[in-house]
Amino acid sequence: MSSLRDQLSGLVYSTESGRQCPDCGEPQSQCRCDELDEQARIASLDGVVRIRRETSGRKGKGVTTVQGIPLTEPDLKALAKKLKQRCGTGGSVKGGIIEIQGDHRVTLKDALEAEGYTVKLSGG
Repeated sequence: MSSLRDQLSGLVYSTESGRQCPDCGEPQSQCRCDELDEQARIASLDGVVRIRRETSGRKGKGVTTVQGIPLTEPDLKALAKKLKQRCGTGGSVKGGIIEIQGDHRVTLKDALEAEGYTVKLSGG
């Protein structure tokens, strides 16, 4: 039961509930900052999924990045798994962006359009 005065004072520990999150003021076990950040990320998207090929910072190895998908992190990981299986390659999810190893722009575009997303190929 933290009060507004406690939240404004920067309370980080309470004898009633233990450690407090300095951002949301909730007990550390009930912190909802990640939830709020993810909701803000999803709300900022424009509804267009962008697929591009990148080699920058990867020692010349190309990856296909998919960004702008309005899904939560667990759903994004599940979609990434399906896309990796469809392309027959590896990949990962980093910061709301799906990275698929290799150049699979056309395959990913077809797969995402079949899922009902508006897809745009961007970059070279």
